[in-house]
Amino acid sequence: MANLPIRLQPGAAVDRIEGWEADAEGRCVLKVRVRARPIDGEANDALIRLLAKSLGVSKSSVTVVRGGQSRSKMVVVDGLDDETLDARVAKILSGD
Repeated sequence: MANLPIRLQPGAAVDRIEGWEADAEGRCVLKVRVRARPIDGEANDALIRLLAKSLGVSKSSVTVVRGGQSRSKMVVVDGLDDETLDARVAKILSGD
């Protein structure tokens, strides 16, 4: 199980994983944009679908464990360790 800190921007023009950035406290978070609006959990659902597809895991393996009503979230990915998750995110960001 791997933890992934996320900064989500709902209402974007396209669903996309942007890259790493520092949050207000200086922690490294993955910036993700989704087209869905933050209404009735639609943005969280879109985030889960995008991460599952991009990381090559099932949707049931991706869970928002903190920040369900916030742009700052903590996501847990079951079936991946931190090292494997970091490698997959790096591959996504490199465009390979």
